[in-house]
Amino acid sequence: MTSDPTPDAAADPAAGAAETPSALVRTWRALDGAGRTVVAAGVVLALLVGLAAGGLLVGRPGRAVPTEGSVDAGFARDMQAHHGQAVELSVMLRDRSDDPVLRAIALDILTAQQQQVGQMFAWLRVWGLPQSGEADPMAWMAGEHGHAGAGGALADMPGWVQPADLRRLEQADGVEAERIFLALMIDHHLGGVEMARYAVEHAQDAQVVRLAEGIVTAQEREVTVLRDLLDERGGPLPADA
Repeated sequence: MTSDPTPDAAADPAAGAAETPSALVRTWRALDGAGRTVVAAGVVLALLVGLAAGGLLVGRPGRAVPTEGSVDAGFARDMQAHHGQAVELSVMLRDRSDDPVLRAIALDILTAQQQQVGQMFAWLRVWGLPQSGEADPMAWMAGEHGHAGAGGALADMPGWVQPADLRRLEQADGVEAERIFLALMIDHHLGGVEMARYAVEHAQDAQVVRLAEGIVTAQEREVTVLRDLLDERGGPLPADA
Protein backbone atom coordinates (compact mmCIF):
# COMPACT_ATOMS: atom_id res chain seq x y z
CA MET A 1 0.00 0.00 0.00
CA THR A 2 1.20 3.43 -0.78
CA SER A 3 0.10 6.97 -0.14
CA ASP A 4 -0.31 9.76 -2.64
CA PRO A 5 2.81 11.93 -3.12
CA THR A 6 2.51 15.44 -1.74
CA PRO A 7 1.36 17.54 -4.73
CA ASP A 8 3.58 20.57 -4.02
CA ALA A 9 6.71 18.51 -3.50
CA ALA A 10 5.99 16.32 -6.52
CA ALA A 11 5.42 19.27 -8.81
CA ASP A 12 8.53 21.17 -7.77
CA PRO A 13 11.59 20.06 -9.79
CA ALA A 14 13.91 21.72 -7.32
CA ALA A 15 12.42 19.72 -4.50
CA GLY A 16 12.85 16.52 -6.52
CA ALA A 17 16.47 17.32 -7.26
CA ALA A 18 17.28 18.00 -3.63
CA GLU A 19 15.39 15.11 -2.03
CA THR A 20 17.66 13.19 0.31
CA PRO A 21 16.00 9.76 -0.04
CA SER A 22 17.68 9.32 -3.44
CA ALA A 23 20.92 8.89 -1.54
CA LEU A 24 19.26 6.12 0.46
CA VAL A 25 18.19 4.45 -2.76
CA ARG A 26 21.73 4.58 -4.12
CA THR A 27 23.08 3.18 -0.86
CA TRP A 28 20.55 0.34 -0.95
CA ARG A 29 21.51 -0.57 -4.50
CA ALA A 30 25.20 -0.51 -3.60
CA LEU A 31 24.76 -3.10 -0.86
CA ASP A 32 25.32 -6.75 -1.64
CA GLY A 33 22.87 -9.45 -0.55
CA ALA A 34 24.38 -9.75 2.91
CA GLY A 35 24.32 -6.00 3.43
CA ARG A 36 20.68 -5.76 2.44
CA THR A 37 19.85 -8.60 4.83
CA VAL A 38 21.48 -6.71 7.70
CA VAL A 39 19.57 -3.52 6.86
CA ALA A 40 16.27 -5.37 6.51
CA ALA A 41 16.85 -7.18 9.79
CA GLY A 42 17.44 -3.86 11.52
CA VAL A 43 14.18 -2.49 10.14
CA VAL A 44 12.27 -5.55 11.30
CA LEU A 45 13.90 -5.48 14.74
CA ALA A 46 12.93 -1.84 15.17
CA LEU A 47 9.37 -2.67 14.12
CA LEU A 48 9.17 -5.57 16.56
CA VAL A 49 10.47 -3.41 19.40
CA GLY A 50 7.91 -0.75 18.57
CA LEU A 51 5.09 -3.28 18.48
CA ALA A 52 6.16 -4.76 21.78
CA ALA A 53 6.33 -1.33 23.39
CA GLY A 54 2.81 -0.66 22.18
CA GLY A 55 1.52 -3.94 23.54
CA LEU A 56 0.61 -5.20 20.07
CA LEU A 57 2.60 -8.42 20.39
CA VAL A 58 0.82 -9.54 23.51
CA GLY A 59 -1.56 -12.40 22.83
CA ARG A 60 -5.21 -11.55 23.21
CA PRO A 61 -7.61 -14.02 24.83
CA GLY A 62 -9.68 -15.82 22.22
CA ARG A 63 -7.60 -14.52 19.32
CA ALA A 64 -6.49 -17.36 17.06
CA VAL A 65 -2.95 -17.23 15.69
CA PRO A 66 -2.72 -17.93 11.94
CA THR A 67 -1.35 -21.37 11.14
CA GLU A 68 1.03 -22.68 8.48
CA GLY A 69 -1.59 -23.36 5.82
CA SER A 70 -3.67 -20.25 6.41
CA VAL A 71 -4.52 -17.55 3.90
CA ASP A 72 -3.02 -15.07 6.36
CA ALA A 73 0.40 -16.74 6.28
CA GLY A 74 0.35 -17.23 2.51
CA PHE A 75 -0.61 -13.62 1.93
CA ALA A 76 2.10 -12.32 4.28
CA ARG A 77 4.76 -14.36 2.50
CA ASP A 78 3.76 -13.82 -1.10
CA MET A 79 2.86 -10.15 -0.75
CA GLN A 80 6.36 -9.56 0.64
CA ALA A 81 7.77 -10.93 -2.62
CA HIS A 82 5.23 -9.00 -4.71
CA HIS A 83 6.04 -5.75 -2.89
CA GLY A 84 9.75 -6.48 -3.28
CA GLN A 85 9.42 -6.45 -7.04
CA ALA A 86 7.53 -3.13 -6.90
CA VAL A 87 10.45 -1.73 -4.92
CA GLU A 88 12.88 -3.03 -7.55
CA LEU A 89 10.87 -1.42 -10.37
CA SER A 90 10.73 1.87 -8.49
CA VAL A 91 14.48 1.97 -7.95
CA MET A 92 15.05 1.21 -11.63
CA LEU A 93 12.74 4.06 -12.67
CA ARG A 94 14.45 6.57 -10.39
CA ASP A 95 17.78 5.69 -12.01
CA ARG A 96 16.36 6.29 -15.49
CA SER A 97 14.06 9.32 -15.25
CA ASP A 98 14.46 12.96 -14.25
CA ASP A 99 10.70 13.62 -14.13
CA PRO A 100 9.98 14.98 -10.62
CA VAL A 101 6.40 13.66 -10.44
CA LEU A 102 7.33 10.13 -11.49
CA ARG A 103 10.37 10.11 -9.23
CA ALA A 104 8.19 11.17 -6.30
CA ILE A 105 5.65 8.44 -7.05
CA ALA A 106 8.39 5.83 -7.38
CA LEU A 107 9.93 6.92 -4.09
CA ASP A 108 6.53 6.73 -2.40
CA ILE A 109 5.99 3.18 -3.69
CA LEU A 110 9.49 2.20 -2.62
CA THR A 111 9.26 3.51 0.94
CA ALA A 112 5.64 2.52 1.67
CA GLN A 113 5.89 -1.00 0.32
CA GLN A 114 9.24 -1.61 2.00
CA GLN A 115 7.61 -0.64 5.31
CA GLN A 116 4.78 -3.08 4.65
CA VAL A 117 7.29 -5.83 3.88
CA GLY A 118 8.74 -5.29 7.36
CA GLN A 119 5.25 -5.40 8.85
CA MET A 120 4.40 -8.73 7.22
CA PHE A 121 7.82 -10.15 8.11
CA ALA A 122 7.13 -9.23 11.73
CA TRP A 123 3.73 -10.89 11.69
CA LEU A 124 5.23 -14.21 10.66
CA ARG A 125 7.78 -13.92 13.45
CA VAL A 126 5.04 -13.20 15.99
CA TRP A 127 2.95 -16.11 14.70
CA GLY A 128 5.92 -18.44 15.10
CA LEU A 129 5.99 -19.24 11.38
CA PRO A 130 8.99 -19.35 9.00
CA GLN A 131 9.34 -16.75 6.28
CA SER A 132 9.29 -19.51 3.64
CA GLY A 133 6.32 -21.85 3.87
CA GLU A 134 5.86 -25.51 3.07
CA ALA A 135 3.38 -24.80 0.27
CA ASP A 136 4.23 -23.44 -3.16
CA PRO A 137 3.83 -19.70 -3.82
CA MET A 138 0.20 -18.70 -4.40
CA ALA A 139 -1.16 -22.01 -3.06
CA TRP A 140 -3.23 -19.99 -0.58
CA MET A 141 -5.19 -18.59 -3.56
CA ALA A 142 -5.62 -22.00 -5.21
CA GLY A 143 -9.40 -21.74 -4.97
CA GLU A 144 -9.56 -18.43 -6.80
CA HIS A 145 -10.86 -18.53 -10.38
CA GLY A 146 -7.92 -18.41 -12.75
CA HIS A 147 -5.46 -19.48 -10.08
CA ALA A 148 -6.67 -22.97 -9.27
CA GLY A 149 -3.61 -25.13 -8.91
CA ALA A 150 -1.44 -22.14 -9.75
CA GLY A 151 0.89 -22.59 -6.81
CA GLY A 152 4.42 -23.33 -7.86
CA ALA A 153 6.40 -20.24 -8.82
CA LEU A 154 6.65 -16.54 -8.11
CA ALA A 155 6.02 -15.96 -11.82
CA ASP A 156 2.47 -17.23 -11.28
CA MET A 157 1.63 -14.26 -9.07
CA PRO A 158 -0.92 -11.85 -10.57
CA GLY A 159 0.89 -8.93 -12.17
CA TRP A 160 4.37 -10.43 -11.70
CA VAL A 161 6.86 -8.81 -14.08
CA GLN A 162 8.74 -11.34 -16.17
CA PRO A 163 12.53 -11.21 -16.71
CA ALA A 164 12.24 -10.05 -20.33
CA ASP A 165 10.24 -6.99 -19.26
CA LEU A 166 12.69 -6.22 -16.48
CA ARG A 167 15.46 -6.26 -19.08
CA ARG A 168 13.48 -3.87 -21.30
CA LEU A 169 13.22 -1.41 -18.43
CA GLU A 170 16.87 -1.88 -17.50
CA GLN A 171 17.98 -1.04 -21.04
CA ALA A 172 15.67 1.98 -21.46
CA ASP A 173 16.10 5.60 -20.45
CA GLY A 174 14.08 8.81 -20.27
CA VAL A 175 10.51 8.78 -21.61
CA GLU A 176 10.94 5.26 -22.97
CA ALA A 177 11.79 4.00 -19.48
CA GLU A 178 8.88 5.96 -18.02
CA ARG A 179 6.40 4.35 -20.42
CA ILE A 180 7.71 0.87 -19.71
CA PHE A 181 7.67 1.47 -15.94
CA LEU A 182 4.14 2.86 -15.95
CA ALA A 183 2.73 -0.03 -17.99
CA LEU A 184 4.48 -2.60 -15.81
CA MET A 185 3.51 -0.95 -12.54
CA ILE A 186 -0.14 -0.66 -13.56
CA ASP A 187 -0.32 -4.41 -14.19
CA HIS A 188 1.71 -5.10 -11.06
CA HIS A 189 -0.63 -2.97 -8.93
CA LEU A 190 -3.70 -4.65 -10.39
CA GLY A 191 -2.19 -8.03 -9.56
CA GLY A 192 -1.53 -6.88 -6.00
CA VAL A 193 -5.13 -5.72 -5.73
CA GLU A 194 -6.32 -9.17 -6.82
CA MET A 195 -4.22 -10.82 -4.12
CA ALA A 196 -5.31 -8.31 -1.49
CA ARG A 197 -9.01 -8.71 -2.32
CA TYR A 198 -8.71 -12.44 -1.76
CA ALA A 199 -7.09 -11.80 1.61
CA VAL A 200 -9.86 -9.36 2.57
CA GLU A 201 -12.43 -12.06 1.87
CA HIS A 202 -10.62 -15.08 3.32
CA ALA A 203 -8.02 -14.02 5.92
CA GLN A 204 -8.91 -14.44 9.59
CA ASP A 205 -6.55 -12.03 11.36
CA ALA A 206 -7.95 -8.50 11.66
CA GLN A 207 -4.51 -6.93 11.05
CA VAL A 208 -4.14 -8.83 7.79
CA VAL A 209 -7.61 -7.82 6.63
CA ARG A 210 -6.95 -4.15 7.44
CA LEU A 211 -3.66 -4.11 5.54
CA ALA A 212 -5.22 -5.89 2.57
CA GLU A 213 -8.10 -3.40 2.51
CA GLY A 214 -5.61 -0.55 2.53
CA ILE A 215 -3.67 -2.09 -0.35
CA VAL A 216 -6.84 -2.37 -2.44
CA THR A 217 -7.85 1.24 -1.78
CA ALA A 218 -4.42 2.79 -2.32
CA GLN A 219 -3.34 0.79 -5.35
CA GLU A 220 -6.64 1.22 -7.19
CA ARG A 221 -6.29 4.97 -6.66
CA GLU A 222 -2.69 4.88 -7.84
CA VAL A 223 -3.59 2.91 -10.96
CA THR A 224 -5.83 5.80 -12.03
CA VAL A 225 -2.93 8.23 -11.63
CA LEU A 226 -0.46 5.94 -13.38
CA ARG A 227 -2.82 5.47 -16.33
CA ASP A 228 -3.16 9.23 -16.74
CA LEU A 229 0.62 9.63 -16.70
CA LEU A 230 1.01 6.84 -19.25
CA ASP A 231 -1.58 8.42 -21.56
CA GLU A 232 0.31 11.73 -21.36
CA ARG A 233 3.36 9.91 -22.72
CA GLY A 234 1.59 8.20 -25.62
CA GLY A 235 0.55 4.97 -23.94
CA PRO A 236 2.53 1.75 -23.51
CA LEU A 237 5.32 0.89 -25.90
CA PRO A 238 4.82 -2.10 -28.22
CA ALA A 239 6.18 -5.28 -26.67
CA ASP A 240 8.85 -5.54 -29.36
CA ALA A 241 9.97 -1.89 -29.10
